[in-house]
Amino acid sequence: MRARLSARHVVSGVALGLAFAVVPAAIGWATRNHAVRVAAPAVAIVGGAAGAWVARRRRWSDTEVALYLDEQLGTPETITTAVGMRADRVEGAADDPSDASDVVFERAAHALRAARPNQARPVVLRPVHAALPMAAAALVALALAPREPPATVVTAKALAATRVTDAEGLAKVVALAHVDARDDAQRKRLEALAKDAEKLRDEVRKGLEPEGALGKIARLRDAIVAERLSLGDGEARGGLESAVAKLGENAVTKRAGEALGEHDAKAMDEEMERIANEREKGDRTLAQRALSDAARAAAQGGAKEIEKSLLDSKDGLEARGRRAALLRDLAQAMKEAGAETSATASALERLDREATDSAAKQLAEAMAKALEKLTPEERKRLAEKLAKMAAKGATQSDPAGAKKLAKELESGEGQKELEDRLKGLANEDDEAAEAKRDDALDSAQEGADEAKSGLSGTPMPMPASGENAGEEGPGGPGGGKSGRPGDGEAAGSGNGRAGGKGGRDDKGTGDHAGASAPLDGETMRARAHAKLRKAPGLPGAVTTFTTGKAGGTANARGTGDLGAVGPGEVDGVEHSDVPQEYREQVRQYFQP
Repeated sequence: MRARLSARHVVSGVALGLAFAVVPAAIGWATRNHAVRVAAPAVAIVGGAAGAWVARRRRWSDTEVALYLDEQLGTPETITTAVGMRADRVEGAADDPSDASDVVFERAAHALRAARPNQARPVVLRPVHAALPMAAAALVALALAPREPPATVVTAKALAATRVTDAEGLAKVVALAHVDARDDAQRKRLEALAKDAEKLRDEVRKGLEPEGALGKIARLRDAIVAERLSLGDGEARGGLESAVAKLGENAVTKRAGEALGEHDAKAMDEEMERIANEREKGDRTLAQRALSDAARAAAQGGAKEIEKSLLDSKDGLEARGRRAALLRDLAQAMKEAGAETSATASALERLDREATDSAAKQLAEAMAKALEKLTPEERKRLAEKLAKMAAKGATQSDPAGAKKLAKELESGEGQKELEDRLKGLANEDDEAAEAKRDDALDSAQEGADEAKSGLSGTPMPMPASGENAGEEGPGGPGGGKSGRPGDGEAAGSGNGRAGGKGGRDDKGTGDHAGASAPLDGETMRARAHAKLRKAPGLPGAVTTFTTGKAGGTANARGTGDLGAVGPGEVDGVEHSDVPQEYREQVRQYFQP
């Protein structure tokens, strides 16, 4: 009986502990603290221990047990009296050993023997103990219930750090301070751009709001775009147009002229690279003559910077052409002498196919390695082949160049010098200075766009792909050979800087037979009589056939109706929900 009563107290303690454990488990679930949810059931152990302690404190005595049995068995105090008499006999309190205690003992024993075990067995589980399985189920559910991760609490410090990370694209603008400028004026402009970008990055680090930063980034980007268009701008515009026209007269340099008109020095340098590395020697001669004529035209038009850029391109074309001719002569001689290797043959095939500086450098490196392994007999045969090629005039370079190669191969020292020269050709920096500056400005513009995208939370535009994207022609994907987004026409048209082909070449698979029916009545004729105003053009008007640039700003204050509505337009935009960058654009257009 005492064991069952103790078990009842322990079960009650466990049930009470589990019921209390539901509270911290629920709090752990609400606060997304999985450790609290898992550890909460441990409260049941405390409840069980407390139940055991209570059971010990409330343990029934023999008299209390006897009273319970008398009540359950229907023997009014028979067992209780027997228990009391036994206690008196043990203590020697009974005066007469012949009293009626034996009768009482016998009756109590008979009552106990006649009783069924379950008749006097205390109940361990009570209705209140139903809380135990219910609490256990609740704890299991709370422990296994999914919960979304907590929302990130963005502090001011974390927000500032995030903004600094978003504005790291400005580092590309800061790098303009180290660009090799074409003159002192450009150096000062580039240093000013770099200084402004660094100052803006520091302001963002100190907590400048994105709205204020976006306006400054927009002005910074406009200044970068203006710098990219600075070559041949202003008073030198006439010289630029004359140079473009001269280059356009020659089919070989027509694309280079278009690139120059687009202020795309990178695309023009790539066009010079292609002409220099192709096999057609006559094209190189025509290109050199066209560049000289264009340089003179630029000088006569007052575009000294354009003249210098064109002359640099001419020098680069000649140097690249000499290298390609030397490599082809040496490769042909090695083939005829039986000293050709798989590496030289593969590199020559790539140069003929791609006509790029990288292919030429690969061929030069392969040639240098092949020469190192030549035996004296092979070297002699190679020198003889070069001499015969020079005598027949079957060389890419001039005969004197082939003769010089043959003479160098006659001795081991000359061969070593030739190897060193080939290794030097493999490591030459061929890119024109103006193209390098264009690359740096392009990178700076990209960095400004990245910073703007990071601070405004808008994704960077990606180049078009799939059936809407322009095919890759000489102008690269979607048009311009430089492949820069935004330089060509709309995706699908593909008129890039260097005149690349765009759009799908849809040959058509349907039936194209048939013709349109003739119109009834007389042929329609236009009756509009357009008249051109004889007034001079607007300041800064562009007279070449080039497309406008997105993101440009006005370079002269508006007059007439445009000047009259300017203040009202600016004021209206300032008090609207128009994004900050567009406000800056409107303000600069009406109030340059």
